[in-house]
Amino acid sequence: MSKNLTSRAEDYSKWYNELVVKADLAENSAVRGCMVIKPYGYAIWEKMQAELDRMFKDTGHVNAYFPLFVPKSLFEAEEKNAEGFAKECAVVTHYRLQNDPDNEGKLRVDPEARLEEELVVRPTSEAIIWNTYKGWIQSYRDLPILVNQWANVVRWEMRTRLFLRTAEFLWQEGHTAHATKEEAWEETKLINNVYATFAENFMAIPVIQGLKTESERFAGAEETMCIEALMQDGKALQAGTSHFLGQNFAKAFDVKFTNKEGKQDFVWATSWGVSTRLMGALIMTHSDDKGLVLPPNLAPYQVVIVPIYRNEEQFEKIAELSNEIIDNLKERGISVKFDKRDTLRPGAKFAQHELQGVPLRIAIGPKDLEDETVELARRDNLSKQTVILDRLSVVVEDLLEEIQENLFNKALEFRNSHITEVDDFESFKKVLENKTGFISAHWDGSAETEQKIKDLTKATIRCIPIDSAEEEGSCVYSGKPSNKRVLFAKAY
Repeated sequence: MSKNLTSRAEDYSKWYNELVVKADLAENSAVRGCMVIKPYGYAIWEKMQAELDRMFKDTGHVNAYFPLFVPKSLFEAEEKNAEGFAKECAVVTHYRLQNDPDNEGKLRVDPEARLEEELVVRPTSEAIIWNTYKGWIQSYRDLPILVNQWANVVRWEMRTRLFLRTAEFLWQEGHTAHATKEEAWEETKLINNVYATFAENFMAIPVIQGLKTESERFAGAEETMCIEALMQDGKALQAGTSHFLGQNFAKAFDVKFTNKEGKQDFVWATSWGVSTRLMGALIMTHSDDKGLVLPPNLAPYQVVIVPIYRNEEQFEKIAELSNEIIDNLKERGISVKFDKRDTLRPGAKFAQHELQGVPLRIAIGPKDLEDETVELARRDNLSKQTVILDRLSVVVEDLLEEIQENLFNKALEFRNSHITEVDDFESFKKVLENKTGFISAHWDGSAETEQKIKDLTKATIRCIPIDSAEEEGSCVYSGKPSNKRVLFAKAY
């Protein structure tokens, strides 16, 4: 199966598109710009969801659900937010279909069924949620509100790519309300840390935490924090964002509370989210020319057992041993699949599991039964070893931890070797075209310079790293004074 994959060196974009489909993760749907997430791909997303949901709840957040539709008048209440998303909105104008009198058996929109007010299909939920919060908040005793929603959103996209950019996608969006500016800012930082921890500990993806520039901020935010990752082709990918909204939405929706001093004040807000775009990040960070490579912490099953037999008697003995192995591994919290399909030969099964990135593969044949051993194959480095049955559970547990760590270290080494400091624009362009990756350079802080660099090179400021030290220098493009380096890159 993997032999049919285009190599990354030949065409990285084509390799990615083929891999998503051939590994059975997702496919394009009959609805233009929308995708079908297939069971194997959805199983990975479910594991992401479960871990993030646990992390949110561990930090005091609860889940709720809000409507898919937002009345246009509510959507446009916060002007910057409305303006930022206006061109991406799908809009419902009618509420009924009818038989088409001119085309038998066909339907048309009933011209008499126009809505009194158009409904926007949510591109994000701040408007409907803050309109709701107005009824929930009267006093400081009602704060903070720490709510998260797992949902789908629609942002009309003309040029789509599975997981990375689709018209409809799945995500979580947190929307919190606070009594003070300091509390809201601490929440913004807390969630960005949660995202970074998840990316590094579960996705095995090293990320850089930072602040977005004004032009790259979420529409309606006063500050946007982010985690930025680097893909194998040297392009950056924004893996998550956490927004400090100030009092903008509270003012737009007149959400006030009585503070401890008995005075009326507007509520302070945050919003934050990650989406199925994380699936794209996972694929592009670790996978190779043979297919998907999954970190054990997110693999739908961490171990697959493939029996090799010539007759039913051999299969029964191997199946009996496999069930014992499965029980032992499950006791250690390890997920296992016994691939007993009789429609594929062992070699075809090996190829499929390699393509789908299963971290460890156990092969058991008649000779293994005699020797009381199994063959164990790693997906991350394609190495094989023979393991005696008595030690199998311990070896598997240790190897899964080693694979998780190895994938992170490999990605970290690549990321660190692709952060290049430059001090002049010619070097900037050369690195961007030849080496790629993040470019650490001085910027004069102006939107004009930022836009000019983007126009000339297609590179954007990915973030101002939060651990960036003060350093006097000159802007890489304008030569004007600068006191800090920022990270530029071409991005998805």
